[in-house]
Amino acid sequence: MARTATGRTGSTGDRAGGRTGGRSSAAVKGARRPEVRLPPLEPYGGGELEPDGDYDGVELRELDLAGQDGGGARFMDCALTGCALDETRLRHTRFLDSVLSGIRGVGTDLAEATLRDVELRDARLGGTQLYGAVLERVVIRGGKIDYLNLRQARLRDVVFESCVLVEPDFGGARLERVEFVDCTLKSADFTAATLADVDLRGAVELGLAGGVDRLSGAVISAAQLLDLAPVLAAELGLRVEG
Repeated sequence: MARTATGRTGSTGDRAGGRTGGRSSAAVKGARRPEVRLPPLEPYGGGELEPDGDYDGVELRELDLAGQDGGGARFMDCALTGCALDETRLRHTRFLDSVLSGIRGVGTDLAEATLRDVELRDARLGGTQLYGAVLERVVIRGGKIDYLNLRQARLRDVVFESCVLVEPDFGGARLERVEFVDCTLKSADFTAATLADVDLRGAVELGLAGGVDRLSGAVISAAQLLDLAPVLAAELGLRVEG
C-alpha cells in the first residue's frame, strides 16, 4: 500500500507543547494526516506531459515542465521532485498517494484538480490556481506560496505546516478539519467561505483581508483575538476611543 491514513490523536496544543494553553482535544476535531508510502519508483521516461495521461509509480525529477499540458492526467503513487511548473496546465488532474517536493513555478493551473493523500513539501509557487479543487488528506509543509487561489475549493483534512501563505484566497471555499501549524498567513481572504473545525491557533502570523464574518467554525488563540480586535471592531462597526 502506498498510503495508510491514520487519525490524529491530541490537539494542536498538545503537539505544540502547550502553546495553546492545554485546551481539550474535544474543542476542535483534528485533521487526519496522510501517510504516503511510495513503492519503488521508475524514472520518468521523458517527453512532454500528455492530457489525460496515466502516470503510475514513476518519479519525475528535476524536469522543466513549464508550459506543458497535462490536464486531466492521473498521477498515482508518484513523486514530482524539483520540477519547474511555470504556466503548466494541470486542470482536472488527479494526484493520488503522491509526494510533490521542491516544485516551483508561477501561474501553475490546477483548477478543479483532485489531491488526495498527498504531501506537498517545500514548494515555491506564485499565482497557483486551485479554484474548485478538492483537497483531502493533504499536508502542505514548508516553502512559500504567493497568491494561492482556492476559491470554491473543498478542503477536508488538510494541514498547512511551517509554510508562508501570502494573500491566499479561500473565497467561497469549504474548509473542514483544516489546521494551520507554525505557518504564516498574510492577508488571507475567507469571504463567503464555510469553516468547520478549522484550527488557526498554530498560525504564527494571522492577517485577514476579508471574510472576518465567516470565521464561525474556526478556533483562535487569546493572543490572536487581541491581534484581530481592530478588524473585528471594524466588521461590527464599533468605534474604539480612549
